[in-house]
Amino acid sequence: MKILFVDAGNYCRSPAAEVVCRELAARAGGAGDVRFSSAGLKDKHVGDTADPRTISACAARGYDLGAFRCRQIGDGDFADSDLILAMDKDNVAQLEERRPAGNGTRIELFLGDREVPDPYYGAADGFDVMMNQIEAGARRLLSTLGIEGKPAS
Repeated sequence: MKILFVDAGNYCRSPAAEVVCRELAARAGGAGDVRFSSAGLKDKHVGDTADPRTISACAARGYDLGAFRCRQIGDGDFADSDLILAMDKDNVAQLEERRPAGNGTRIELFLGDREVPDPYYGAADGFDVMMNQIEAGARRLLSTLGIEGKPAS
């Protein structure tokens, strides 16, 4: 299964979701069952590392974003993904607008009925809030997939 996480710029939330899910799946021995990736709706950060605050928030919890580079979603991502998980409702709406004709890939909010607020312009603790939500969402997702993840120590 291939799961794609999407936010506005692939700079804060979606890279964190990608690395957290990948790491928790690996720790649970299910890394080969699912492939995780991420992309942004905008091209502003293409080729950049994730936001330094995201890198720090991930590192503080044992997740490494060192090799990560931002990228923009393309039509091929819709065809290659089994599930696209957006970080907020605006992302879902933009994904639906960009969906290629005839594509039936499921597009949902990562947290089901809640959004992961974008911490980019907020207070410093917004990245901790983001990580708490992403770790909880990742554990729930992995459980749904039959891969039991556990939080980083």
